[in-house]
Amino acid sequence: MNIAILGYGKMGQNIEKIAEKRGHSIVLKTNIKPNQEELKKADIAIDFSEPSAAFENISLAISVQVPVISGTTGWLDDYDKVVELCKEKSGHFLYASNFSVGVNLFFKLNKYFSKLMSSVENYQPELEETHHIHKKDAPSGTAISLAEQVIKETSYESWACPPDDSQNNIPIKAYREGEVFGDHCVTFSSEIDQLSIKHSAKSRQGFALGAVMAAEWLSKQKPGVYQMAQVLDDLIK
Repeated sequence: MNIAILGYGKMGQNIEKIAEKRGHSIVLKTNIKPNQEELKKADIAIDFSEPSAAFENISLAISVQVPVISGTTGWLDDYDKVVELCKEKSGHFLYASNFSVGVNLFFKLNKYFSKLMSSVENYQPELEETHHIHKKDAPSGTAISLAEQVIKETSYESWACPPDDSQNNIPIKAYREGEVFGDHCVTFSSEIDQLSIKHSAKSRQGFALGAVMAAEWLSKQKPGVYQMAQVLDDLIK
């Protein structure tokens, strides 16, 4: 495939290395608004840009009929607009708060964990996430996805970061330390004991590999809006 990388930071650079190892070509890599004609040369676009640029990047790709996947977080107030544009243009779009295969397995585990814990009384959920000091959004998109899974399986109505005193909110504690690639922990606690599940990323390579695999998968799909869970379902058949 010919790939356009929209957002050529550390993630973009890792994506480039892995994509080339898997036999793909990078035809565009940019940290600014992509040129429309250059973007059209790509078979697919991978967006890991800034939250302020993601909506415009994704919309442009869909408008010129270039399938696009995005791992940028912090822009989801405009997500529904992208979905509508994708339907209007018969485009291909896949968003994930985290492309790591391990994290997506963690999502599956968290869904089951939350459902199991909701069947017993007096356990309260809490989330903690830690990332490097350069990450601009808090909580992370992954933490939000985890919290939303817990909400679907329990009686909680929302999440709060920083934690508040509401009994209906799941507290999320977000830390920014050093060069941590990403730690996420979901805990259910009672007065008697606590149970936790945790995922820790050791490098950016897992995220980059998952993004390239998602791009390969999306390139073979019919027009539509997809999720990383669908990619994973195909991988683990």
